[in-house]
Amino acid sequence: MSFTPPINAISYLLRHSVDFDALCASHTDLSEELTLDILGGASTFAADVLAPINRAGDENGAVLKDGEVTTAPGFKEAYKAYTEAGWQGLSAPEAIGDLELGGMGLPQTISVCVNEMLYAANMAFGLCPMLTASSMNAIIAHASDEIKATYLPKMVTGEWTGGMNLTEPQAGSDLGALRTKAVPNGDGSYALSGQKIFITWGDHDCTENIIHLVLARLPDAPAGSRGISLFIAPKFLVDEDGNPGARNGITAIGLEHKLGIHGSPTCVMEFDKATGWLVGPENRGLACMFTMMNEARLFVGVQGVGIGERAYQAALDYAGERVQGSVAGKPDGTAIIGHADVRRMLLDMKAGVMGARAINLATAFASDMAEASDDADMRKTAHIRQALLTPIAKAYGSDMGVAVASTGIQIHGGMGFIEETGAAQHYRDARIAPIYEGTNGIQALDLVGRKVRRDGGAAMGLLIAELDDILANVNAMHGVNGLDLGCKQRHLTAGIAAMKSATDMILAMSDEDSGAAAVPYLELCGEVISGAFLIKSVLSGLKTNDPGAGAMQKLVWHHSLKYLSKAPGYLEQIKYAASPVFAYPEDRLADL
Repeated sequence: MSFTPPINAISYLLRHSVDFDALCASHTDLSEELTLDILGGASTFAADVLAPINRAGDENGAVLKDGEVTTAPGFKEAYKAYTEAGWQGLSAPEAIGDLELGGMGLPQTISVCVNEMLYAANMAFGLCPMLTASSMNAIIAHASDEIKATYLPKMVTGEWTGGMNLTEPQAGSDLGALRTKAVPNGDGSYALSGQKIFITWGDHDCTENIIHLVLARLPDAPAGSRGISLFIAPKFLVDEDGNPGARNGITAIGLEHKLGIHGSPTCVMEFDKATGWLVGPENRGLACMFTMMNEARLFVGVQGVGIGERAYQAALDYAGERVQGSVAGKPDGTAIIGHADVRRMLLDMKAGVMGARAINLATAFASDMAEASDDADMRKTAHIRQALLTPIAKAYGSDMGVAVASTGIQIHGGMGFIEETGAAQHYRDARIAPIYEGTNGIQALDLVGRKVRRDGGAAMGLLIAELDDILANVNAMHGVNGLDLGCKQRHLTAGIAAMKSATDMILAMSDEDSGAAAVPYLELCGEVISGAFLIKSVLSGLKTNDPGAGAMQKLVWHHSLKYLSKAPGYLEQIKYAASPVFAYPEDRLADL
């Protein structure tokens, strides 16, 4: 199935929804010209290399035989092309101290733009480089210099991939229940024993080594999540020359049979006294792993946007070709894109994807400023903003991907329910994103508990103040030279007011009530933040006479009506919180 990456939409938001000039100032090698070159190269790779093998990956998938995984047809060749083009090192550092890594050192914001295209073209493939990049960040942040020197250079080039081993049969979201053991070998290494499930790209044939990050318990570790340590364990032990040597005690013993992302090998991994080394302090493994997980969570939101974009393009193509029924005032033979309801659904899809995309870019931009700004206060503020937006980006983006893919099936009608059109695959692939890397319910609890209530709403207050500034600009520009911002002005005013009221409610609630209100609160925030950032991009585009501003203004009109207008409707659900949830008797849940 063909795919055309939305470079115009992505580059427009880069210019107008984030401070691209500040991004270039903090990364002196970055420029608009270089960015467009990178986006163009990624677009070509996504469309010409990854998209054509997406269907084969879904229909055939990976195969496990004798403890070895063979990837889907074309994936190994595509991965080779990916690494030869240098994409894995896009945001990796050029060096760490005296250790040369060879990364490009480009900002996370650019990586989000590139990876959205890759996920849209072939989400199952894109998970492999995503996990490698996230693994590298954990190693950079927490590992010893020796471990960094041993593994990072070949991970940056993509010669070796990385994987995250958290989940066990009895320990899903509750990692405190994990049982994998780590016993000291007496030489600084540890013997890891246990079983991990749902390990994405846990084994494959695309590279000569796979570097696993593994959560396990030391013999004297305290119970629960406080007794978890992080270890690094390669599939093949690395010899003195830095090459893969003897096979480690790590084996894929099963492949999960999944609803979607069939091309991604999701493995059951057996660790049988596998040799590993401690990463970070003892019993601080969960904190170290969150360095990896927080970045992965952002990129899961990006996956939702990517697969939503792919589903939208498929629906748009079908709507432009399918003739069905008659359209009032138009000649016979008019395609269904001429039907008002079909056009409405297409705009629902396009506006929803664009709004979630804006949140992703804002989250990545905050991450970049937290690392690269010359101002210490700016770094601190940006770090807080990144932490606040990450659960929203993950949950709102992944939920939007599912909703948009579902609408794509609806536009296809009966053919959408048939596998041959590909619409069903987009929905099946999208459905994992609200589940993995912390379910979206967990993201909502993280937002409410750790990001809002813990600091008394200070971080959210700073974000709301920024949204107030956007509203002030709307009010100032409305009516100037005949500019009518109409419902965008009204809905943004009401949305920000609802967000303020909801935040006050959350801060005053009990833990039980805030838990019940967490998801609607996150959804409210997503609708308002996405709408505000899109409106901001319209104002910026109009001020600079950007040729895309006129079309964006019309798209944001629809976003305001479809999404932003819903914000006040969440307040009643947030207000009553746990009361209606627990009012219904538990013994009547099965049947009235």
